[in-house]
Amino acid sequence: MAIMVGGTKGGPVSDPNIVPLIDVLLVLIIIFMVITPTVPTGLPTLLPQPSQPESKSEPPNPYTIVVQVRQNGKIMINREQSDWDNLGARLSDIFKQRAEKVAFVDGAEDVPFADVARAIDIMRDAGIEHVGLITARDSVKREFLLTSL
Repeated sequence: MAIMVGGTKGGPVSDPNIVPLIDVLLVLIIIFMVITPTVPTGLPTLLPQPSQPESKSEPPNPYTIVVQVRQNGKIMINREQSDWDNLGARLSDIFKQRAEKVAFVDGAEDVPFADVARAIDIMRDAGIEHVGLITARDSVKREFLLTSL
């Protein structure tokens, strides 16, 4: 704080001192910067990309694996018949030597979602890192994928 000595006519001198005010404001800025939460981050997601026009001359990836869940508990890996008991072992054998562990699940419309979830769970246990779902809109693409494999 500052004091002014020798004012005019011996009366009180009114000289505002703003140094303490600036100190308090700086402390408040630092406190608010510390307690301000960081930007929340969520789970990493992959957004769907717009589909490219399909050309019949370009074949799909030959390593694409589609697990089909059908009625009455039938399971197919691409066009090969399988069952629930050896699905995990078969997928582990397929993906043992692959660096890219991506597969797709195709559930029939009248199959309960519990069966599709069970297939996804088995696929994740088999070491498949990314599991994609094929929807009814993708039926043309699904048939193209499966017939070319």
